[in-house]
Order: sequence, then structure tokens, then C-alpha cells
Amino acid sequence: MIKLEYYLIVSSIMMFAGIYGFVTRRNLLAMLISVELILNSVDINFAVFNRFLFPNELEGFFFALFAIGISAAETAVAIAIIINIYRNIRNIQVRNMNKLKH
Repeated sequence: MIKLEYYLIVSSIMMFAGIYGFVTRRNLLAMLISVELILNSVDINFAVFNRFLFPNELEGFFFALFAIGISAAETAVAIAIIINIYRNIRNIQVRNMNKLKH
């Protein structure tokens, strides 16, 4: 059986990679992928803590499934917004977003 610490290490690496990507990237799609990494690390934590703390219950797995559904909806809306931005200014770099004010 895999120890709890290994799951937490993988989840922490994913979380910090997502935070690093969100802070350093200037492309909206790369930032969206970074947010997805952060949300997936949270889903791993839901499932792992449910497995180790309450092995006969399914609440953590249901929370993870709910979070995955919310994440999919958020991604669909974000991609629609990014496509609309690209149609208006032909660029999805964050530094060009002030052109939307005009």
C-alpha cells in the first residue's frame, strides 16, 4: 500500500507547479492550465484523505467528482472568454488586455 506522504508529495508538487505557472506565465491558456493543475491537486487531496481517514465512506470521492465537474465548467467558460478576446485583439497575452478598455 502506498503511504499517505507520497500522495501528499505529488499533490504538493502539482500545487506549486500550478502556482508557479500562474504567476510566471503571460499567456491566458498557460494560466488556465496552471489553474487546472491547482484544482487537480486539491482533488487528489480529497480522494486521499477520504481513503486514509474514512475508508468506508465516499464523501471525499464525491467532493472530488463535484470539483472536477466545476473545473470542467470553469474551463469551458474560460476558453469561451479567451476565444472572444482573441477575436477582438488577435492576441491572448496578458499584457495586451488593456486594449480591451478602448
